[in-house]
Amino acid sequence: QVQLVESGGGLVQPGGSLRLSCTASGSIINMYAVNWYRQAPGNDREWVARITSGGSTNYANSVKGRFTISRDNAKNTVYLQMNSLKPEDTALYYCTTPGARAGQGTQVTVSS
Repeated sequence: QVQLVESGGGLVQPGGSLRLSCTASGSIINMYAVNWYRQAPGNDREWVARITSGGSTNYANSVKGRFTISRDNAKNTVYLQMNSLKPEDTALYYCTTPGARAGQGTQVTVSS
């Protein structure tokens, strides 16, 4: 089964930027839509962004205008560029796509 691996998280100050990557062990990630989610301790899972196989994108209102989702099919990777980060963006971020095993996620912490 194809495995997803998220990376790129870390500690960043408010207003900073990070780029998350979601890399698949196979090309299945290029065939379907990919969603990014996040979950903070004590909170429900929150959908963040989606990109279709054709490149169409959608965003949660909470990140619209600050986050950009994109894909590089040659690298079997979907990115989440996060700018103007806020403390409320702190969460474990993970990606999903049909038919692939979910990864462990990547932690994003926004704090001064």
